[in-house]
Amino acid sequence: MSTIAAISTAPGIGGIGIIRMSGENSFQILNKIFKAKKEETIEDIKGYTIKYGKIVNPKDNQIIDEVLVSYFKAPNSYTTEDVCEINSHGGIIVVKKILELCLENGARLAEAGEFTKRAFFNGRIDLSQVEAVIDIINAKTEKESKASINQLEGNLSKEINKIKENILNVLTDIEASIDYPEYDIEEVSNNKAMEMLENVQNQLEELNKSFENGKILREGIKVAIIGKPNSGKSSLLNKILKEERAIVTDIEGTTRDTIEEFVSINGIPFKFVDTAGIREADNKVEEIGIEKSKKVAKESDLIIAMFDNSKNLSKEDKEILEFIKNKKAIILLNKCDLEDKNLKEENEIKETNKKIIKISLLSESNLSDFYKELDIILDLNQITADNEILITNIRHKNLIEDAIKHTKKAKESLMVGMPIDIISINIKEILESLAEITGENVTEDVLKEIFSKFCLGK
Repeated sequence: MSTIAAISTAPGIGGIGIIRMSGENSFQILNKIFKAKKEETIEDIKGYTIKYGKIVNPKDNQIIDEVLVSYFKAPNSYTTEDVCEINSHGGIIVVKKILELCLENGARLAEAGEFTKRAFFNGRIDLSQVEAVIDIINAKTEKESKASINQLEGNLSKEINKIKENILNVLTDIEASIDYPEYDIEEVSNNKAMEMLENVQNQLEELNKSFENGKILREGIKVAIIGKPNSGKSSLLNKILKEERAIVTDIEGTTRDTIEEFVSINGIPFKFVDTAGIREADNKVEEIGIEKSKKVAKESDLIIAMFDNSKNLSKEDKEILEFIKNKKAIILLNKCDLEDKNLKEENEIKETNKKIIKISLLSESNLSDFYKELDIILDLNQITADNEILITNIRHKNLIEDAIKHTKKAKESLMVGMPIDIISINIKEILESLAEITGENVTEDVLKEIFSKFCLGK
């Protein structure tokens, strides 16, 4: 297999730049361009060691940079091949020049995700662990990172393999009853198969249920902030973000489009969306903004409905209350530091049966009550990645649901007395779905889709 090379650090200026090579000729190519302070033969260099020296252009002996080189000898490396990582000073020119020297001296430029692809094809990690690598890179919160690390450690694979082992134990008996019908072991096999299928269905359904929390960790909770102009929507977003992200003025209709920002609360990613104020539009641009606000609110996991507590309820306010009646929502009565119209007692607000909190964004009064209510209404304390297997990937969820369908089908076949060889086919379909999760049974198109999400150098 060819030796590949790529820059593994993000482009731009930084303290360190890393150029990675993997393949059987990695060390030979490195020897052409690296002059170590202490010379050693490739055979004498130990894996998991670092050597100091200089990268030199072999054509003219020009020094490119002082570097540290890490050595990882096969099979004890990320790809299971000989791997070296050149740690240079960060900078676009230096890092690019070192990569060029690697390519000029026998390496080829790696494709996106090719180092991880080699780790997969060489059997060091399975496909679910491959997907965990990209999830760790893209993690937005500590809890999401923990869930991805659990998957990278192989916890999901171990659970899937346990289920597969249970299935295979019974499948062996079934195959024996098909091959040796004279021993009359079909009834025993049927009983064992039904017990196994019940257990497998329960285990798969538990995994499937975990997707609800896993999806939250991966994609976050979408929260729409809606209300009339000047009710305090943009001010609330700024307080949550602890920065002046949205423009706040006394002029109504300042926000014409949605403003979306991610923030971590208790380790959970939230996407807060500040929307255009809902009122009778003055022009086409504002009308488009208001329609977009309503669409975003409909698609959100939670709505924060804001009202000006210093004013009586208007027609637009009542429309907002009607809109949130059948949705998960919190009502914030802002400007409680001004004249109190006691909107909390208004029938239209009471009838929504939503949590109502009086706040002042100017004095930051009762903001802590708002954060507590977010915890309660979304049950955030129940979402944890500690020692728990969470399905965070929609591909895994779909395959687990396929496996559940095949499990139910196999049970139905048993109950109606279908021939044991037909039941055997149904059971094998469960195994095929599970094997797609770990990559033992996967198409080239699926692999291409997964590795297309990787960057060069990983």
